[in-house]
Amino acid sequence: MRIRETIYQLKKNKLTFIALLFIGFLSVIAIISPLIAPFPSHLYGAVDPSNKFLPPSSQNFFGTDEAGRDVFSRVLYGTRISLFASLISVTFALLIGVPLGLYAGYYGGYVDELIMRIVDIFLSFPPLLLAMIIAAYLGPSLRNAVLAITIAWWPWHTRLIRGQVVSIKEKEFVRSARAIGTPDRVIMFKHILPNCISPIMVQASMDLGGVILTLASLSFLGLGAQAPMPEWGLMINISRTYFMQAWWYGFFPGLFIFLTVLSFNLLGDGVREVLDPKINKGR
Repeated sequence: MRIRETIYQLKKNKLTFIALLFIGFLSVIAIISPLIAPFPSHLYGAVDPSNKFLPPSSQNFFGTDEAGRDVFSRVLYGTRISLFASLISVTFALLIGVPLGLYAGYYGGYVDELIMRIVDIFLSFPPLLLAMIIAAYLGPSLRNAVLAITIAWWPWHTRLIRGQVVSIKEKEFVRSARAIGTPDRVIMFKHILPNCISPIMVQASMDLGGVILTLASLSFLGLGAQAPMPEWGLMINISRTYFMQAWWYGFFPGLFIFLTVLSFNLLGDGVREVLDPKINKGR
């Protein structure tokens, strides 16, 4: 399906199109946030105690925190951290999970049994719990949190792709490729994998929202980003102590998490409706 046709289909669903526009807006903010932040010195170490806990105003749109730092500037930069970290996690989860799913589904037998039993071990833990265990073992930092999420997420992609490959490998075009002596690697990556792109895109778009929420949860628990990094979950964690004094401190990071996760979930549903022929046929 062409990109123009896909966008046209997405426009039919107003919620999905609004979510796509919001994600595009966040992506632009993530790229240029250091340039548009009103107080770039407040992104990390700089403090201004004389202006602590100022309410939202025309100068400080989201108010200030316990160190007098502009919450609006820090939330903007937190967009960059959350989006980039989640994109890295999902990308590496795909790079690990998709090839393993291909090999498991295509070869079957002992290869399938070995890979899927390893996958079952990982899937026996809830993703957040497994990420917490790994992050706690590696030590609290944003890099370790991203690594922990990647390790917790790849099995889901392996199971998804394996199921797709099992059904596709019995089709006529795959049998024909085998009959003429096409190498297995070429069949898997040039014939079977392109037919798995639709479920991969749907899963990846929805995973981005889940990964952002998991990353914020790890930072909230002290296992992810560390102060003074302006990460959304970490900002909410610190703001708990000052909630009665400064409600805005935790409200705006939480609002951005909510809107971002909701947008990715709506986008995933919209992409599934566009790419799933069964849904389109029923309309």
